Amino acid sequence: MKKLGVILLGMVMSVGVSYGQEKPDSATTTTTAATANGDTGYNPLSVRPIHVSDIMWKKTLIRAIDLREKQNKPLFSKNREITRLLIDAVTKGDITPYANDSLDRKITIDEFNEAIKIPIEGGELTAEEKEIALANGDSSVLQTGGPSYYFPTDLYQMEIKEDLIFDKQRSRLYYDIIAVTMYVPADHPQNVKGIQQVIASFSYKDLVEKVFKDNPKAIWFNVQNDQQHKNLADAFDLRLFSSYIIKVSNPNDSYLVDIYGGDQQKGIMASQWAAMELLEFEHNLWEF
Repeated sequence: MKKLGVILLGMVMSVGVSYGQEKPDSATTTTTAATANGDTGYNPLSVRPIHVSDIMWKKTLIRAIDLREKQNKPLFSKNREITRLLIDAVTKGDITPYANDSLDRKITIDEFNEAIKIPIEGGELTAEEKEIALANGDSSVLQTGGPSYYFPTDLYQMEIKEDLIFDKQRSRLYYDIIAVTMYVPADHPQNVKGIQQVIASFSYKDLVEKVFKDNPKAIWFNVQNDQQHKNLADAFDLRLFSSYIIKVSNPNDSYLVDIYGGDQQKGIMASQWAAMELLEFEHNLWEF
């Protein structure tokens, strides 16, 4: 009887060991498979990437920035405007402009220049129209110069796309900026369309590595102490800017103003509410 008990115990242990060997850790399997497919598990657009297995919670936010605000003036100091840096970098070919903040479609320099060109009310005359005007004695068509472009100081509306991530490895929240978008403001007097228009989006990682880093013009101007100006990359890391949330990732990809009624005042209240909810969420992480 004792011998039978020993045999049964041995069989149970054998089954347990074989089961443990046949069921590998799922996280390890996923990581290995991802690596085999060329995916390391890190976001290639992140400046300081966090491995996907360490991301316990994530929300994607879109923030609007008005560079005319007092708190944002350090990003918009004379001749060192962040928009001037972006335009110059595109012109030199240092960075790639994209059609939107998904960063999935590149645009050419010609398309970029077209986006910052000030539109002429009524449109430009074609070569044929100019010939007809000249034939009718209208020489004014020859007096028009080349196209005019918006100055960097005209482009004071920007957006930031970022991931708010809880890293379980470090037990804290991180703001991971992915893209920066530059706009023609809707209220600019020379914007005949009267709506906010996308000029281009840029990879924030590209901006840090190719535009901000080691660039003496890429500074956040410290109005209190000229000795303590900061690089723009450090300023964004330290969140030294004023912004308001206009979108939180949702199934319909809707903006807050659309979710809460389309009224501007309701949109502002919704933005403040979203910011408070995220703040409360972060606070509650340390309560339990």
